[in-house]
Amino acid sequence: MAAKRLSDDYSGKNQEQPPAKRTNLPSFLPMIKEVTKNPEKFMKDFCSILEPILRKVVCEEVEGELKRILLMSTLSKTPSFQTEIHPLLTLKFSNRLCLPIFTGTKITDIDKNPLKIFLVNLNRDENFVLSTPLKLELVVIDGEFSDGDQTNWTSDEFERSIVKARDGKRPLLVGELMVSMRDGYALVGKIEITDNSSWLKSRKFRIGVRVVQGGGDDVQVREALTEAFVVKDHRGELYKKNHPPMLRDELWRLEKIGKQGVFLRRLNSAGIKNVQDFLKLYYVDHLRLRDIFGNMMSDKIWNVIVKQAKTCILDNKVYIHRRNNYILFLNPICQVVKAIIDGQTFHKVDSSNAVIRSLVKEAYDNWHSLEEYDEQTQGDQMICQQYYNNHQNIHTRSNNFYMHACLPDKSIKIGDTNSNVPDNICDTRRLTEKQGRTISERESSATASSDSDSDADSDSDSDSDHLRGTEPLPRGRSGQQHRKLGRYDIIEFTY
Repeated sequence: MAAKRLSDDYSGKNQEQPPAKRTNLPSFLPMIKEVTKNPEKFMKDFCSILEPILRKVVCEEVEGELKRILLMSTLSKTPSFQTEIHPLLTLKFSNRLCLPIFTGTKITDIDKNPLKIFLVNLNRDENFVLSTPLKLELVVIDGEFSDGDQTNWTSDEFERSIVKARDGKRPLLVGELMVSMRDGYALVGKIEITDNSSWLKSRKFRIGVRVVQGGGDDVQVREALTEAFVVKDHRGELYKKNHPPMLRDELWRLEKIGKQGVFLRRLNSAGIKNVQDFLKLYYVDHLRLRDIFGNMMSDKIWNVIVKQAKTCILDNKVYIHRRNNYILFLNPICQVVKAIIDGQTFHKVDSSNAVIRSLVKEAYDNWHSLEEYDEQTQGDQMICQQYYNNHQNIHTRSNNFYMHACLPDKSIKIGDTNSNVPDNICDTRRLTEKQGRTISERESSATASSDSDSDADSDSDSDSDHLRGTEPLPRGRSGQQHRKLGRYDIIEFTY
């Protein structure tokens, strides 16, 4: 009964509701008929209605633009209201960062210098100098921002990409975060990142710099970014790989060689202790070096290790390997920089030549017995003096004596008496200042040596040449012997 009563009540309520009124929508049928009947009249009426509206809008825009141009020209003529129209400007870091970066370490560029920021005119791609200083702020940016060398970001996008420190941590970037730009550049002092980048999705940071609001007369300057980089914990610095490595660096400073790994133990057992030893053996016999690593070494790992080792910074030391008829000048990694073979000097030597390779191999096996000197501080003068000191052999027989001199390739003047020969025979300036005759003049005017003198001197010459480690050369009429040592002449005179 209750269900029937409810259904009756529901049906009664529906009967009491009046029918909904239908709203009559305007019909476009008459308008379409009118247009199709007389389209020319319709277009004429439509244009007559639209024309005043367009005229009004155009007039307002033109008048506004004329007023603005007139105002700008008036201000430019007044010295007190002169305005400067700046080109499109952007900040730019002068160099890439020195990687890797660890927490708590100073951030520098790739040359270990403080970061330097320039102001650049993008229209001309040149440095730009403002008349007023700019105040800059350094921040940490997410590594994903501006991925793919994108540069058309907005200031709001840059602001949203600034990375804040994690809860309970120190400020992410500490140090000299506010710098002033004068004369178109700014130097950044000591700045450090206090947290690693592993907690970000990209696992990388960037260093960003922007103009502080209110600085530089509100000049619009685009922000600058460094390349994306990983920040590691400072405890990993103990195992840091050096880019580029140094000659004395241990081998685990190279990529793919662990500090206590198998590769390091095998190299050390073969007598290879540092990067210099590695490169010496590589250039002398790379197959032997590869065999030391064993079958565990893949071509990819081998190429990575060798590529990094080749970037090693060499010093100015030169090593000299002397034998009977040749002298080799080697750099610190056993590469030939100059060779003197049978009196002929070669500044460019083909290292693939079998003879040269055998000579270099001999020098490598006797590396610790080679003569060593610093090319920058001692130079060729030191070679000359060493050669003279090692091979000086003066014989006195009757009134004859022998003098071995190292002199540049030029006309040599020698005094007529023994007193005119300077103590330091490598001092060419003193020799040329002495009055005398050239060797050619001396040869043309000298008399032929007697057979007895020649026979008597032959034994002494052989001894002298034996000490010098070279075969005796034909003697001129004046008792002169001529040899070549690089850019120096080795002359032997008889008085």
